[in-house]
Amino acid sequence: MVTRFRYGPADRIDVVTRDGDRRSLPLDEDGMVPARLGVPAARIAYVDVTLTSDRLRDLTVVDTPGLASTDVASSERAEQAVGIDPDSAGEVTAAEAVVYVFTQAVRADDRAALESFHTASARLATSPINAIGVLGKADTLVGGAGDPWPVAGPLAVQQAGLLARTVGDVVPVAALLAETAEAGRLTAADRDALAQLAALPAASLTLLLASADLFRSRPAPISASARERLLTRLDLYGIGFACAQLAADPRLGTGELVRRLYAASGFARLRDTVDRTFRWRCDAIKAGWALTRLHHLAGFTADPRDRATVRDALESALRDPAYHRLRLLDAAQRAATGTVPLPQPWEQELIRLATSDDPRVILGLPDADASELQTAAIAAAGRWRAYAVDGAGPAQARLAHVASRGFHLVANEVKTCKI
Repeated sequence: MVTRFRYGPADRIDVVTRDGDRRSLPLDEDGMVPARLGVPAARIAYVDVTLTSDRLRDLTVVDTPGLASTDVASSERAEQAVGIDPDSAGEVTAAEAVVYVFTQAVRADDRAALESFHTASARLATSPINAIGVLGKADTLVGGAGDPWPVAGPLAVQQAGLLARTVGDVVPVAALLAETAEAGRLTAADRDALAQLAALPAASLTLLLASADLFRSRPAPISASARERLLTRLDLYGIGFACAQLAADPRLGTGELVRRLYAASGFARLRDTVDRTFRWRCDAIKAGWALTRLHHLAGFTADPRDRATVRDALESALRDPAYHRLRLLDAAQRAATGTVPLPQPWEQELIRLATSDDPRVILGLPDADASELQTAAIAAAGRWRAYAVDGAGPAQARLAHVASRGFHLVANEVKTCKI
């Protein structure tokens, strides 16, 4: 189902049907969306979940079903969610950023989904400016309890290269470990069961963790129900990792074990990437989305004087230095997606200018003082202006003028602020 998660005064679920009715439900005993919603799937437009989590105070997350699903109906609903079905298209067209989750190989339908998001959304979406990829289920890339990260890291880099024109980064994550750790789903009893497994001879534990079937069927010092619970909480990699930690330190407590599982999930990097990619420039992304909509609406205004009034007001807003970041984001998006090709070093410099607020990062001078930064920013502004008038085509020249002004603003910021 298309599921929307947002902040609310109480934890609750509303199942919204295609005819507009709402059916309220509580979360299940594990704090999850219930497996059964009491309404036939074909009648459901989306599921509206409100939670008291502070992490949702400043954002709404819309989760759509996966593509190429073995469940044909689910796959069709996912296709609707990227802009075909009017019941769910409204959710997508309102989105200002995208986190696209896939596993292992990037398929043609992955790229098609991102392109559909681009078509249905505002002009700034989707691009490396406000889209990231997540290589999910990283812990399943190798068999049994083997360490997946030597495979997951290079694979994510390769996938990022394939999607370089669409997403800013691809982050590998073992999401089951992250969910178990973050949601407090690992109990002291689970820790004790893991400790019993950790005490087994190494050869016996290796054989036990070779596959889920062997873990369920071979003799073990814990019950079948305890083994099944560990599989649903950690899977084989998580169980093997936890056992290794407990074997090295049998006195390890539940809290510290949970912290180590969270670190092993890769989720901290994903949160950092989301913050770096979206959070500090979310106002600019939202403003760009709104201004694009206003510009679009102006085209439908019957009176030419009204159209001119709206467009003049938009241009006036964009001339304000505070709004120049919108022009930079748009310019970087055009360069990053190849709409306006630039030499690679120029493209990378423009993206840094649009996506960072740190002059040292923008200018590639991590150890420079304020005077050096100001000199470098002025030089960069001049270099872009020279490129605009000599060597650039009309489209490149427009981007170069935007970049030139951006570097002048950086120089002014360095001059007026203590860097």
